Amino acid sequence: MAVDLGTGDGRHVLTAAARQPGTLFVGVDANAAAMADSSRRAWRGRTALPNALFAVAAAERPPEELHGLAGSLTVNFPWGSLLRGLVGADDAVLAGVARLMAPGAEGVVLLSVVPRDGMPPVPARGSLGLAYERHGLELVEMRPATSEEVAESGSSWAKRLRAGRDRPVTLLRLRAPSVRPRGSPASRVPRGRPPRAAWPAPPRGR
Repeated sequence: MAVDLGTGDGRHVLTAAARQPGTLFVGVDANAAAMADSSRRAWRGRTALPNALFAVAAAERPPEELHGLAGSLTVNFPWGSLLRGLVGADDAVLAGVARLMAPGAEGVVLLSVVPRDGMPPVPARGSLGLAYERHGLELVEMRPATSEEVAESGSSWAKRLRAGRDRPVTLLRLRAPSVRPRGSPASRVPRGRPPRAAWPAPPRGR
């Protein structure tokens, strides 16, 4: 399973699900309205994508049905509390990220922060790595993202920000431990596809 946290309009999930029909892609965002159009597209018509699902939840409190199941995790151009957490300024967010990731899973984050945003800046790798370590995550890589990586994200928000052109983009690569401590919440979650009850019902049409 691949989780796109802070999925926004969900277009990244639809694109990825179409490219990899054998993988379940789940978009998670606190804003249900933003995902509504993508959710409808995933459920209807000849281009329906049964491997694309969406869940309404904040990063600090991801659905329990997803705990420990994300074999890969993406976060593309987060904002608000999600961005604060990923730059090490909100432990509740990093705790939520850690709960989602399966043992040995990798995550890729693309973020862009400039002073006028009024958000915490991206810290040095050493201090940011310590913030991730507090939640059992390893910051494997931190570097400027390439223009190709920004384009491949398919992020609508990146286009609005003109990320990579008018403002810098940082890529973070993180990894969950291969073995979780016995008794941790994620270690008790059975592997496999989560129950369908975890997902919002498909939007109704006319």
